[in-house]
Amino acid sequence: MAGAGNAANGRVGTGTAFDADVLIVGAGPTGLALARELHSLGVAAMIVDSAPDAVHESRALAIQARTLEVLDRNSLADDLVTAGNPTGTLLLHGRGRRRGSAHARSRAAPDHPAPSRRAPSHAVPLFDEAIGDTRFPFLLFLSQAGTERVLVDRLASAGVGIRRGLTLTGLSQDDDGVTCTLESPGVPARTVRTRYVVGCDGAHSATRHLAGIGFSGHAFPQRFLLADLEADGLETGGVHVYLSGAGGLFLFPLGSPAGWRLLVMLPPGSRTGPVTLSLAQAAVTRYTGQDILVHHPVWLTEFSISSRLADRFARGRVFLAGDAAHIHSPAGAQGMNTGIQDAVNLGWKLALVCRGDAGADLLASYERERMPVARSVLAFTDRAFRVATSQHPLLRGLRAGPVIPAAALLLRSARVRRASFRLISELSIRYPRSPRSADKGARAGLSVEGLPRLTRGPRPGERFPQPGMGAAPVVPFDATDVGRASHPPVFRLLLCGPATDWSDGPSERRMRDFQARWAHVLTVELTPSAPRSRWSAAPRAAATSRRRPGTAHYLLRWDGYVGYRSGGTDLDGVAAYLLALGARPFPPAP
Repeated sequence: MAGAGNAANGRVGTGTAFDADVLIVGAGPTGLALARELHSLGVAAMIVDSAPDAVHESRALAIQARTLEVLDRNSLADDLVTAGNPTGTLLLHGRGRRRGSAHARSRAAPDHPAPSRRAPSHAVPLFDEAIGDTRFPFLLFLSQAGTERVLVDRLASAGVGIRRGLTLTGLSQDDDGVTCTLESPGVPARTVRTRYVVGCDGAHSATRHLAGIGFSGHAFPQRFLLADLEADGLETGGVHVYLSGAGGLFLFPLGSPAGWRLLVMLPPGSRTGPVTLSLAQAAVTRYTGQDILVHHPVWLTEFSISSRLADRFARGRVFLAGDAAHIHSPAGAQGMNTGIQDAVNLGWKLALVCRGDAGADLLASYERERMPVARSVLAFTDRAFRVATSQHPLLRGLRAGPVIPAAALLLRSARVRRASFRLISELSIRYPRSPRSADKGARAGLSVEGLPRLTRGPRPGERFPQPGMGAAPVVPFDATDVGRASHPPVFRLLLCGPATDWSDGPSERRMRDFQARWAHVLTVELTPSAPRSRWSAAPRAAATSRRRPGTAHYLLRWDGYVGYRSGGTDLDGVAAYLLALGARPFPPAP
């Protein structure tokens, strides 16, 4: 058993009623991200993993813009970008004329296309549109092992360690908490008492099994070759896609621990022995028709794919996140990203509840928000997978012929590239039906009527564009009362509009009093002038001209989504939103 406990929080092994507020089972990217979120919000978490050591293989290979955004605190996103390889170009390769003799072509098996001449290629910039509101307009290639190293190092610097070699073998819930049994080879089983358990322990989750949660879905029959290796003769600077009737071959610019990640479907019944470099080279030659030499592999393996979704994401005090809740094909590099965003979504909610700053019913919004996202990811990746691998004659013909030039032509459209970027980067994820979203005049979620309704800007449940990206500066309103808070605030109240609307005598006094009473759950920030960006909302009744957006305010959640919004300067709706969560204000200052 390696690593230290969460000694910094003083909860583990101290004889208190709970050994930790939260037991995290699984120390992959999802579990590590959750541990970091909880620790940063002042909640004691114990993280265990059945494996004796960290992952060394690359496994997942890319981090999307939205994931970097939700991790963009304390320079963690910057650490990931520094360790990774940002890329924003897709290189699409069509098939050219076959080369070689007619005899050689006739001997080629239908699922083993003969080498072709260098085919026309199309360089498509996928990350050049709709990027003005994010700091991360690219796809970051970084292996799962590299991602975990950054997260582990950040946790270690905060005194949070991982207890490795421990397997969850039992759990029992009651009204107050969960009693868990942890076992390690050669060591007597130990019992841990915790308020909540989160299973981040992968597709074969012990947590999911012990909680009695089903895992519905199907397995695909195809087998794939995966290799991390070097490649000579391959143009750098983008993702290479080669399609044929047999399927597709993909080369991703991994950077480390090897220059490239190779992914290709194996023809049915094509082999019976181990995965070898020669098998990888043969696939590269068949699909590309180019003089590309692959060498020095650091990882060679084959795998199959399943698409499954947990029947529910929570049962009582037990939650599922990441691959324990959903698995799917690697199309679009969505898997690890979806898991990390599960962790961030659940993390701030668990923190508020454990701190006593929200009622336990807040936790029900985790499944309400994240399960639809997972369903959408499964639907998208299943469709992409079938298009790339189906052996239906029509799809085989399309892949072998018009798909690449047609896709290149379609992607010349800025509108198409914009939509593609928002989808792949996960910036388009939103929670329109969340029970924890409030809007003036909204039909669903919390609503406080009687205040000006906004006609522009992100709606509750939508991502708020990153401040500073095409927006006016954002500055703290006043930090005088932050010292009254014993934990980091979870919400940001952003005041939009002319500064004079917020800083006249009565408004400023009301604002200072409001911040003093809610300093334990929110910070207040002011945009000195009303920007003309999409998110500088203009209340219909308040706008005096087309050039001057009216005053508005947004309550932003820890994960960067809008929880509440309203026009005007009356903050009673914000207070009502917080009270509905179960938060309670400080008493007025004497």
